[in-house]
Amino acid sequence: MPSRRVLLGGAAASVAAAVLPSPGARAQTQPRVVVIGGGFAGASCARALTRLDRDLAVTLIETETAYVACPFSNAVLAGLRGIEAQTFGYDGFDGIALIRKRAVAVDAERRRVRLDDGTDIDYARLVLAPGIELNFEALPGYDAAAAEIMPHAWKAGPQTLLLRDRLTAMPDGGTVVLSAPANPFRCPPGPYERASLIAHYLKRNKPRSKLIILDAKDAFSKQRLFEAAWQKLYPGLIEWVPLSAGGRVTEVDPATQTLATEFGSHKADVANVIPPQRAGAIAQVAGVADRTGWCPIDPVTFESRLQPGIHVVGDAAIGGAMPKSAFSANAQAKACAVAVAALLREREPAQPKLINTCYSLVAPGYGISIAGVYQPRDGLLAEVEGAGGVSPLDAPPEVRELEASYAEDWFRTITGEVFG
Repeated sequence: MPSRRVLLGGAAASVAAAVLPSPGARAQTQPRVVVIGGGFAGASCARALTRLDRDLAVTLIETETAYVACPFSNAVLAGLRGIEAQTFGYDGFDGIALIRKRAVAVDAERRRVRLDDGTDIDYARLVLAPGIELNFEALPGYDAAAAEIMPHAWKAGPQTLLLRDRLTAMPDGGTVVLSAPANPFRCPPGPYERASLIAHYLKRNKPRSKLIILDAKDAFSKQRLFEAAWQKLYPGLIEWVPLSAGGRVTEVDPATQTLATEFGSHKADVANVIPPQRAGAIAQVAGVADRTGWCPIDPVTFESRLQPGIHVVGDAAIGGAMPKSAFSANAQAKACAVAVAALLREREPAQPKLINTCYSLVAPGYGISIAGVYQPRDGLLAEVEGAGGVSPLDAPPEVRELEASYAEDWFRTITGEVFG
């Protein structure tokens, strides 16, 4: 299995070689590319654009002074790492104009972004990387106020710490109830990694406790690998309730910490409600999100199918078979940067081939993964058959340990590349 450092480095090298213009071909003017959102997708795209074409003026709009990463944040819940290990600043973004304001409007016809202080910024191309927002309209009883009682922790930061503290305060013998939404949502294996690491915490610290997963699906990513690990590591501790057995949560009551389903209700000592999601707010404002709440894009250029001149990358985009993960966001951002640089120089964008690998920790030193390769086909990003795969079901402990180390190496590599 190749090192993920090699994969990331190779992808970056191939992107740079694809469209870097020769000095004689560079234009005298500096077309401005504005990128909104400083997460894995937006920050990766801004960096890639500056590397690809030094004559581009790249502006990154991000309100936060630091980014708190979701990958590995489940380990914070289990007390395996601190939140500071998830936090990254923007000090090393040389050559990129960083604006710490909120984008509140987009005029696609005039190619202009409006900031919350009333300033307008013109662009030649706009890249939206807003990530997700929680759809509080989709689950009765669950809103921003309810999230302070029944944390979602699906945006890393204060919510992560809130859920961690709730787990710490729960008495031994308590019940943790985790609700997982229907597809699509950010990080398909995420709820099941979270359940695994919470189970690890409970096994060590509150062994008479129980964890129930209420799921709006009948199947999930890496299911056989997770279930085999649960049987081995956490027998009797985790109960998974699929859609067909009444797992879809239809309503919540924060006052009583109760989650209702079509088959009954579940009272929790700690409730972790992961609600349905949609593209971040600026995508809705810019008119690039369709009725699903997500953003349809051209799979070659990542240009919106609804608004010309606007590209969407990362979790907000409808990526066909490609899942919403940090690895995907980074890969899409680089491919989008290649396409944007080419389009601004009136060149034909190259057909991308993208890699994604999703790691999950089931316990310290126990990792599993799924990998895929994707390319444009029939207007979507389709999986290349036979090019991916999952961890072996019967792998020995040393392989699980190796995958866990690969996961840590990947996280260090991608955060180092993206945030410096």
